[in-house]
Amino acid sequence: MKIIVAGASGFLGSALVPRLVAEGHDVVRLGRGSGADVVSWDPACGKLDAAAVEGAAAVIHLAGAGVADGRWTSARRAEILESRVRSTQLLVETIARMRVRPAVLVCASGSGYYGECGEREVDESAPAGDGFLAGVCRAWETAARGAEPLGVRVVAMRLGMVVGAHGGALAKMLPVFRAGLGGPAGSGRQWVSWIALDDAAAAFVHAVDCTALHGPVNVAAPGAVRNADFARALGRALGRPAIVRAPATALRLMFGQMADETVLQSARLVPGRLSASGFVFRFPEIEPALRHALGG
Repeated sequence: MKIIVAGASGFLGSALVPRLVAEGHDVVRLGRGSGADVVSWDPACGKLDAAAVEGAAAVIHLAGAGVADGRWTSARRAEILESRVRSTQLLVETIARMRVRPAVLVCASGSGYYGECGEREVDESAPAGDGFLAGVCRAWETAARGAEPLGVRVVAMRLGMVVGAHGGALAKMLPVFRAGLGGPAGSGRQWVSWIALDDAAAAFVHAVDCTALHGPVNVAAPGAVRNADFARALGRALGRPAIVRAPATALRLMFGQMADETVLQSARLVPGRLSASGFVFRFPEIEPALRHALGG
């Protein structure tokens, strides 16, 4: 099967592409690099040659500016939103011009869709929350649904924190925790929805293959944990103490609203549709997932 992957060189894409290749798929990467399997595209300029992606049976879209790569200035907010929405719109427009359209578009989204959840467990039927990230996720998913009138099955993958040592939130935590200076953020009582990198990549493959899966899908392990429990599990995996609390006030001074909508926000996702479709998590519990990510 020919599969187009946008964002193939990113943290998740770098785990997903080898899995697809190992399963015998012909993967074409959308990006600005070079190579026989790379198709050049520039979402900001609206350029993507439909002929270059003709014949694809599936499109996987992971591209977007990093959410936690700095304070959310006005310019950064615009980049986070536009990088997702424009690229998705370009993919949908390209699909519309294809002679034979792909059967499925699997588009990344995020747990931020639900906003602050407190103690509530949320499945895919829960409404969108408030805040910047919730608005980004709504706009991103709306752009992806533009492929549905074209006869394309659309799956919006609402990702929890992806646990891998070489990218995402965990990579930012590791230097502090390895130094023995890690610990809970804020109260530590907020829920963290997470998924092992291997399971996240497998979930995207499953979404391509499972024709019954469509619409929003929570991509998070069934074992959401408190932030303090995550910190303790990471400390144990590293053999380091994890008792140095990062006060919420200090995090807000450093990162502004980004702190409230990321590390301090409570998200307790239930992977209802993913589990019901037959997906089996390799890492349903956080400590084995962390140990695997760290090579233990």
